[in-house]
Amino acid sequence: MSRRNNLLIYISIFIFFIFSILSLYNAQNMIQVDNLIIKQIIWYILGIILIQIIKKIGNKFLIDKIIYVYIFMNILLLLLLIFGKPVNNSKCWFEIPGIGTFQPSEFMKIVLIIYIAKILSKEKLLNIKDEFKLLIKIFLLLIIPSILTFLEPDTGVVIMYLIITILQLFISGLNLKWFIGLFLFILLILSFIFCIYSIDKDLFVNIFGTSFFLRIDRILDWSNKSGYQLENSLISIGSSGLLGFGFKLPLYFPEPQTDFIFSTLSSSFGYIGSFILILFLIIFDLSMINIAIKSKEKINKYIITGFTGVLIYQQIQNISMTFGLLPITGITLPFISYGGSSLLSYMIMIGIVLNIQSEKKK
Repeated sequence: MSRRNNLLIYISIFIFFIFSILSLYNAQNMIQVDNLIIKQIIWYILGIILIQIIKKIGNKFLIDKIIYVYIFMNILLLLLLIFGKPVNNSKCWFEIPGIGTFQPSEFMKIVLIIYIAKILSKEKLLNIKDEFKLLIKIFLLLIIPSILTFLEPDTGVVIMYLIITILQLFISGLNLKWFIGLFLFILLILSFIFCIYSIDKDLFVNIFGTSFFLRIDRILDWSNKSGYQLENSLISIGSSGLLGFGFKLPLYFPEPQTDFIFSTLSSSFGYIGSFILILFLIIFDLSMINIAIKSKEKINKYIITGFTGVLIYQQIQNISMTFGLLPITGITLPFISYGGSSLLSYMIMIGIVLNIQSEKKK
């Protein structure tokens, strides 16, 4: 069974690689950029090497040193706000001359997953008091990177931080009342925000700032099914047919290499190509979940739950927003969208999961 899981993961990555390169070929023609494919191939090669390095290092070393990595990543997020180069009014990336960009928040997701898993595996939840202390500890761990990432601004990644935390807490056996309370609290905050937005937009800007106003406005554009990007995406996907348009896409839409890579892929390879990709995404996710189920160590279950939760959320969010089913949040499609930081972070996840599989086998 362990060999089967490993094989399915590697086969899935190979399929993702093929789809990514072919889709980026069309994307780079659309935006008239020449080096997307070459860079993505390099990132994939580095990613495979990174998997082997992670397997050599082992998970124990990473878990033992996670506090230092957490501090380092928070320092990077802080420096990003000071020295980061603005791209589309966001400071999410460091510019590395001759290489490209580096996005610290992509790696902070992994750090949070491992750190929270480490805390949960050591805690004994005997009563409400123990659970409250645990929640305070997790909150303090989560709040610093969340604030720094929100200020970039990158709301989509902050949402992922929250999803990671909720999923790991849920499988830890925490009392259900805490989750009900959290849901009601989030609902109250969102109601307050949208009420102010609806009543007085000038007041909203004065309280929350222009950047947050534009993010709320973007969500409402989604709910109205309006927006140039979404409309062109729907037309491209809907008109692609069974086999798609091949390497001659009929319509332009912004960010075809990242946020709207699924629209590019679907328009290129049609419904059949989209079905094959989604099938292998499901196979990949189920292989990860199966490894978690078979693992006997609590910390391993928490880690894989966090990884799988992030990947599934990004898959659902990215694909759904190209159909107008969810708001456009700038979330990329794992392994398919262009980007070195995101791809390398996924490869680190895979290396850690394969280590867990090896430990189980031993």
